[in-house]
Amino acid sequence: MKIQIEKLNAWYGDHKVVSHIDLQVSEKSVTAIIGPSGCGKSTLVRCLNRMHEITPKAHVDGKILLDGQDIFKEDPVRLRRRVGMIFQKPNPFPTMSIADNVTAGLRLNGTRDRGRLEEVAMESLKRAALWDEVKEHLHESGLSLSGGQQQRLCIARALAVNPEVLLMDEPCSALDPISTARVEELIHELKNKYTIVIVTHNMQQAARVSDYTAFLYMGELVEWGKTGDLFTNPKEKRTEDYITGRFG
Repeated sequence: MKIQIEKLNAWYGDHKVVSHIDLQVSEKSVTAIIGPSGCGKSTLVRCLNRMHEITPKAHVDGKILLDGQDIFKEDPVRLRRRVGMIFQKPNPFPTMSIADNVTAGLRLNGTRDRGRLEEVAMESLKRAALWDEVKEHLHESGLSLSGGQQQRLCIARALAVNPEVLLMDEPCSALDPISTARVEELIHELKNKYTIVIVTHNMQQAARVSDYTAFLYMGELVEWGKTGDLFTNPKEKRTEDYITGRFG
């Protein structure tokens, strides 16, 4: 297992958002997290690279192991290089060019070799299926791109620091159907090299892109397993009710 979550609880102040989560994430696979709004999906994912604790008065207990090592004993900056994150809305750095957006993390970590930076920018944009669309415009602003291109630019930026895990928090919710399809194709390609955890409110998307699915409800993990099994033969009535649209 790439990630093992054991009895994880998360709070914002006195408000408990995630309760006693036990979940395993297989290496080089896509795990989707589904559930109604406010059920703790994004909080759970933010715990996986310790983004949750950036929020004032937020805290967690329990255990999260990455390759068997406790992430809460690791330097958070180093952890976030290993576990990258793609947010709901594309967030390219507005004052940077497309190329500089991709290599921002490398430069922050001290890489100054121009040839190396150009090489990584090209490799990352190719992996994000964006190179052919932007190779003649690398010095233009990242904001000059369409919404779908901006999201793939953010994926390229995450890939540039060579992570092991990619967390995606509803990465297609702000995109049109064509851009969504491009990102979903990209997810299929990336799982050959990366472990991916995706939060999605779209059950059809979860069924299309994921190998495993976890269903959260009111901060608790109701059920998780292989996506095909969970969607066609859920063990829990709450899962069945959510998937069939009876609530949520």
